[in-house]
Amino acid sequence: MSKLRIAVLFGGASSEYEVSLLSAASVLRNIPEEQYDVIKIGITKEGAWYLYSGPIQLIENNTWQTNRYLTPAVISPDRKSPGILHFTGRDGYEHCELLNIDCAFPVLHGKNGEDGTIQGLLEMSGIPYVGCGVQASANCMDKTITHTLLDAAGIPGAKWRKAFVSDLNRLEELELEWSQYLGYPMFVKPANAGSSVGVTKVKGLKELRAALELAFTIDDKAIIEEAVDGIEVETAVLGNSNPQAAAVGEIVPTQEFYSYTAKYSDESTDLYIPARISEEDTQKIRETAVKAYQVLGCSGMARVDFFVKRDGSGIILNEPNTIPGFTSISMYPKLWEYSGLPYPELIHRLIQLAVEKKRG
Repeated sequence: MSKLRIAVLFGGASSEYEVSLLSAASVLRNIPEEQYDVIKIGITKEGAWYLYSGPIQLIENNTWQTNRYLTPAVISPDRKSPGILHFTGRDGYEHCELLNIDCAFPVLHGKNGEDGTIQGLLEMSGIPYVGCGVQASANCMDKTITHTLLDAAGIPGAKWRKAFVSDLNRLEELELEWSQYLGYPMFVKPANAGSSVGVTKVKGLKELRAALELAFTIDDKAIIEEAVDGIEVETAVLGNSNPQAAAVGEIVPTQEFYSYTAKYSDESTDLYIPARISEEDTQKIRETAVKAYQVLGCSGMARVDFFVKRDGSGIILNEPNTIPGFTSISMYPKLWEYSGLPYPELIHRLIQLAVEKKRG
């Protein structure tokens, strides 16, 4: 039986570019070589696409943009010839070759990777791809839409409000309403970003303005959420029409909250698998994660984050992540490994799900 050819996409024009490099390196090291031929497509922060032929180590070190390993390449949007258009020649574009691919694995965190944009291009091309579709990706990327859909489905979440850049002109008026409804401290986040990029915990009006200004450097919409006093836990969901949730893991950050650094490069963050919570709470989290996954229209995979409130008043869904971290310290592969699905088998299953979804 011939191997399937998989295109792993990494990097991206996103504030989470560096995380993508770490995740992609882990995926590339764990993809079953006996079952798949792999081609590597790197996207720079500026949005340039290349076929990359160099070692994995240069990807995780962010030194992969070395000319001798790069040739320009793009995804063909033509369904009659789905694949990668690979350009070669003296000026880089003299000759064009089509590399057919059987499936794409976009390991692209944040904007232009997790928000439905790359998914839309792959849909146009007719190429199967790992992870959620266009609508689910967009639903989960915009935190205000996520909250709206989950609120309508009766899934408990943190209290929240949204803000636009123009709201800075009447911040004192809004702050009065927000502080009464949400209380201090509160979290300010870009509406469309992940990995805790641009997130600030604020304790007063002066900090609130600075936090919003930071969030608006990343997105033109922000979300303001109450601070939940709870144990941070996560579960990993896998599947299409019949999704399953893995074990529940617990995060104990050494920083004030589970920041970008803590998620991807600070190994001092304590991770407990299984989480140190009751069996009843564990089961509730797994059931709620699957329900949220279906409400949001997810397929393939998602990591779903929760708080178990310390006062015993219940469980709060924090947020879903449709392209979760795949680094060496990331929870998604760790949770499935604990649940009996080792990393290489997880990647194999994700590719199978992508192909099955495309076949309908």
